[in-house]
Amino acid sequence: MTHYSPDILNCLANLSSDEVFTSPELANRMIDMLPQELFRSSKTRFLDPCSKSGVFLREIAKRLLAGLEEQIPDLQQRIDHIMTQQVFGIACTDLTAEMSRRTLYCTKLANGKYSVSTAFHDVQGNLRYDRCRHTWNAQGRCERCGASQGEYLRADTRETYAYPFIHKPIKEIFKKDMQFDVIIGNPPYQLSDGGAQASAKPLYHLFENTAEKLNPRYIVMVIPARWYAGGKGLDDFRDKMLNSKHISELHDFPNTEDCFPGVNIRGGVCYFLWCKDKSNNSCKVVTHVGKEETTINRTLKYKDCDIFIRNGNAISILEKIGKANESPFSSIVSVRKPFGIPTDFSQTSDFHENEKDIINAVCCYGKGLKKGYVEKKFITNHKEWIPRYKIFTSRANNIGTELNDDNLNTIIGKPNDICTESYLVIGADLNLDEQRIRNIASYLHTRFVRFCHSLAKSSQDATSKTYRFVPLQDFSHPWTDEMLYEKYGLDKDEIAFIESMIRPME
Repeated sequence: MTHYSPDILNCLANLSSDEVFTSPELANRMIDMLPQELFRSSKTRFLDPCSKSGVFLREIAKRLLAGLEEQIPDLQQRIDHIMTQQVFGIACTDLTAEMSRRTLYCTKLANGKYSVSTAFHDVQGNLRYDRCRHTWNAQGRCERCGASQGEYLRADTRETYAYPFIHKPIKEIFKKDMQFDVIIGNPPYQLSDGGAQASAKPLYHLFENTAEKLNPRYIVMVIPARWYAGGKGLDDFRDKMLNSKHISELHDFPNTEDCFPGVNIRGGVCYFLWCKDKSNNSCKVVTHVGKEETTINRTLKYKDCDIFIRNGNAISILEKIGKANESPFSSIVSVRKPFGIPTDFSQTSDFHENEKDIINAVCCYGKGLKKGYVEKKFITNHKEWIPRYKIFTSRANNIGTELNDDNLNTIIGKPNDICTESYLVIGADLNLDEQRIRNIASYLHTRFVRFCHSLAKSSQDATSKTYRFVPLQDFSHPWTDEMLYEKYGLDKDEIAFIESMIRPME
């Protein structure tokens, strides 16, 4: 009978969707991207700047243990050299520091009786955690990470989530200057910023930015993929990544569960290899969908586009659409809060079920298709749109996400109809008759449009910018997919690709 001994690091429950544990399998796939001769050098130094379980350092140490066998034949000497000179970590919290030491040193005390290394003289070894404090500015934000003072000004007994790597110089953490060849890890993803509706501020880009400043030879990190097209405060990071000549390999997971089973991060995740000595824009992009992988060598930046086109197969389609030189459909899509009516207005006493209850009433569509009536005095934006035909569509949809729904639902807004900010308004500026507005709706329901729409989305958020790749049409007649495929000269493979990505409207 075969004895099965599971790896404890495969059995850990995640701390949250913001701090996700890395499986040994994923850690090794990321380590595989590195030149393997690094593990045959006794001088290579590795740093995990955000250690949670210690899995990266453990798997690196195992490779070094095998790679240095000839150079350092004595096992204990080899272990001591690797642990003291080659693998370093900075933990996220007190708890993860102890967990990481247990993983790497086989005890939470680096100098303990049961430690695999006999060379340490303190309990932390090279896996450090120094409790840090946020540095608050006049606006109540941390100058280092942007955390909210109201959320994270806590007593010394409570975790403040002031992560050392982005709050302290390396010299202060390790008590000496350090130069690393490889910085590898799975950083915390975000912190609550004290805003409404569980608003959060991304953190992962701060770890990558700090890693680059340390001038390593290689950086390997797994992070949310929302930076491709969105994310609060990520414009500069996205621009840097898209224009970087140092990204050698990018692995994309549109469905987070294909990378982290049981975890749902809207927009998916990715991991990448950054190489200091690389100096061209070509990148190996691997898309993972279930057990299938698609690999293409391409640039991360497409023409002058300021977002990452996730699927390389879409580029030939965009090229054909671009040849028509048409205006973008986004030019007829409103910005947020088109009539100045907030989402929660439908929960107030000023939102009436009966038109007869108020004077100067207009029909208003609220969240979840809730329909009621409001007085015109509450309308602060685009009053000229009230008497026109237009289309209302939700500011959030599942197109281009991992969720099983590719619908782009529309409501024909008639004269005297308005909506809250739960919706965007389409076509109101054109001042068209009802039939032409219905022709726009038929266009929006095609797979072609919903595919183009999906290319600019990184989450459920569907702002006007997410319609940038949808071309504007002549709406004197309805549109079908067959008409659009023929107009843009799409071949069988491109049509098949669109229809494999986008489900029919329900």
